[in-house]
Amino acid sequence: MDQGTNRILFSLLRSAIRGMPFEATEHGEISPDKLGELLQMSSRHDVDHLVALALKQSALSSSVGDIADKTVFRAVYRYRQLKYEYDSVCAALEEAQIPFIPLKGSVLRAYYPEPWMRTSCDIDVLVHTCDLDAAINCLTEKFGYEQGERGTHDIALQSPSGVHVELHFDLVEEGRANNAIEVLSSVWDNVSLHEGYNYRYDMSDAFFYFYHIAHMAKHFENGGCGIRPFIDLWILDHTVDGNKGERDALLERGELLAFANVSRALSEVWIGGGEADALTLKMQDFLLHGGAFGSSDNRVAIQQKKKGGRFGYLMSRIFVPTAKLKRYYPILEKHPWLMPVMQVRRWFMLLDPEVAKMARSELTVNRSIDSTKSAEMNAFLTDIGL
Repeated sequence: MDQGTNRILFSLLRSAIRGMPFEATEHGEISPDKLGELLQMSSRHDVDHLVALALKQSALSSSVGDIADKTVFRAVYRYRQLKYEYDSVCAALEEAQIPFIPLKGSVLRAYYPEPWMRTSCDIDVLVHTCDLDAAINCLTEKFGYEQGERGTHDIALQSPSGVHVELHFDLVEEGRANNAIEVLSSVWDNVSLHEGYNYRYDMSDAFFYFYHIAHMAKHFENGGCGIRPFIDLWILDHTVDGNKGERDALLERGELLAFANVSRALSEVWIGGGEADALTLKMQDFLLHGGAFGSSDNRVAIQQKKKGGRFGYLMSRIFVPTAKLKRYYPILEKHPWLMPVMQVRRWFMLLDPEVAKMARSELTVNRSIDSTKSAEMNAFLTDIGL
């Protein structure tokens, strides 16, 4: 999108989040083509419902209002589905006496003007590694959830209604988000019981804030994290009674304070209405290009920088580090001699046509990134502290 359309997009988001009036005449009438462009772009970042809400509240034509009504309705319906499943998961884990910590959107939406305004793709809950099997059995047996793939730090589950639940047994992967793993490894030492529960825990404010920044940084390194985490960040900075000194102390310990400061600055531009500088504009371009889940060219360019160039990146994709492979295949903890076997087993994933297609795409991008773009990415990542 051009800068003019960007300004309209973020003006609309400010209107939705902060209740600020938006008049179409401030930016010229929004034509049907412009409306389509705005909704398409905002949909890529899962904030189209916020744009639709602002459009609904503005003095625009009824045709725009019809589109906005449908978009808002879908977001409210989606929230109701997630809320029902979330309450069921919390009740089930509590009844099973399994300690757990709700994560991400399940916590953040309480700080939004209306909870449906903070959408989520899934429900994220952290349990102790030793309780993982019991938690999986609880949800599969009680609610008929289907177990999906095991990741490096979570297990995917799906409810009969199609809602995704991610049972986390760790918060951040090794080698991601600077030194975040050192801080986040002590998560269970930084929680307190949620009122009215015996097994549900909440992170301390500073720890939750750190986790939010670390999660942003992790996705940023994977090609982008989209707009929504920056709205979350602005809300955490402006509507939550937190201690900035305690938050910054954890960020400094995890080597993420520089990244947090640039991210705060961009959130002030987008939601606070502040002035952009060269670095926030560069970060904005990176994020808008990547969408909510990042882009392959962003991701490969970043990983080239971290792995020492094209060849280093290629080797990192062929041979997974031991610590990461153990998370995919826990049997390696007891039988490390199986490491070569599991490396080869992982290669057999390429027999899946979708996985093979993704691998070919990444290899093509890896070859196509020229030295100029690589140097620019290196400088950019240094500037933002990653």
